[in-house]
Amino acid sequence: MTTTDEAPHTDGPSLPRRAWRLVAGNVRSAVLWPRLQLAMKAGLAAGIAFAIAPFMPGSAADYPYYAPLGALVAMYENVAGSMRQGVQTLVGLAIGVGLAFVLFILGSPTPLTVGVVMAFGVVLAGLPKLGSGRDWIPTAALLVLLVGGHNPDQFSFGYLLQMGVGVTVGIVVNLLVFPPLHFRAAELSIAELRLALAQQLWDMGKALKESWPPEHEAWSERSGALEASARSVRLAVEKADASRQANPRRRLHPRDIGQDYRNLRDLERITFHVQDVTQVLSDVIWAKDNPFVVPDEYAAPLADAMSAVGDVLSSVEDETPERQAELSEAADATVKELTARVGAEEAAGGAPSAVESILLSLHRMLRVVKTSADST
Repeated sequence: MTTTDEAPHTDGPSLPRRAWRLVAGNVRSAVLWPRLQLAMKAGLAAGIAFAIAPFMPGSAADYPYYAPLGALVAMYENVAGSMRQGVQTLVGLAIGVGLAFVLFILGSPTPLTVGVVMAFGVVLAGLPKLGSGRDWIPTAALLVLLVGGHNPDQFSFGYLLQMGVGVTVGIVVNLLVFPPLHFRAAELSIAELRLALAQQLWDMGKALKESWPPEHEAWSERSGALEASARSVRLAVEKADASRQANPRRRLHPRDIGQDYRNLRDLERITFHVQDVTQVLSDVIWAKDNPFVVPDEYAAPLADAMSAVGDVLSSVEDETPERQAELSEAADATVKELTARVGAEEAAGGAPSAVESILLSLHRMLRVVKTSADST
C-alpha cells in the first residue's frame, strides 16, 4: 500500500472550547446522583450532630459547632471509608491534643511554642497508617494552644467529645441511609471500554480499505484515550469493591466483584494489544523511514480479521454465549489462515511486512477472550 511521510493532521479544539468542556464536565460530575446523595446525607448528619451537641456533659456543650464538623469529616462515599476516615481523624486529634498538653509544660503559648508544636505535629503526621488523621495532628495541637487559652483541659474535652459525637453520627447516617453500592458504574465502565476497543478495531479495519493516507484518522490518536479509559475502569471496579465493605445492602444486591476484576485484567491486556496495533499501523502509514509495509494484497484480509476480532469483543455485551463462541471461532480461523499465508510468503523470501505483527496481537486478543469465556 502507498504511504506518506505526513503526520496525521490534528485540529485540536480552541482554548475557550477546551475550558468550556472542562467546566461542563466538572458540573456534570458534581450533579450526578451519588454526589447529590452524599451531600444530602452530609447535611442530614451535620444537622443531627448539631442538634445533639448542646446535650453533651460539662464544658463540651460550649463547643457545639465541632459536632457537625465531625459529621462532615466522617462522611465518605462508602461505609468502610467513612468508618476508617472517622477513626483516623479521632486518632489524629487525640495525638495533637496530647502533643499540645506536653508542650503546655513550657508555659503560655509563644511564637517559639507554636513553632515547636507545628514542627512536631508535621513530624508525627508522617506516622504510617494514620491516613486522613495525619492532617489533624498539627491542627488539633494549634487549636488547643490558641483557642483553649487558659482552659485547655475543658476545651480539649469538649473538642474531642463533640468531634467524636459528630463522627459517630456521620458513620451511622452513612450506614443506615441508603449506603451506596457502585456496582452499576463498574459494570457500565467495563462495557464501555470493551465497546471502545471493538470500535477501535473496526475503525482501523476501515482505514485499511481506504486509499492511503486514510481519510479517517481519528483512530490513530486514541491510544492515550484507551489507556486513560482502562485506568478509569480500574478505579470504578475498585470503588465498587470498596462500596460493598461493611455495607448491609450487599446482601440484597450480591455481585461477583472477583469476576469484575478478572474482566478488568482481561480488558487491560486487550487494551495493550490494541494500542500496539494502533502504533504499528500508524507507523506504517505516517512514520518516516519505516521499513515495514502492509502489502496491497493483504490490506482487505487484514481489515476483515481486525473487524472480526472487534465483532468478538462487541458480542460479549449483546450476544448469547453460543453466538459469542461462533464469532470467536470464525475470527480465530480468519487470523490463523492469514497468519499461515503471510508466513509462507515470508519463508519464500518476500518483503518484510507489518501484517505478521498485527496478526500476532489479534491472536493474543482472541486468546484472552477465549480464556475469559472458559473461566466463566
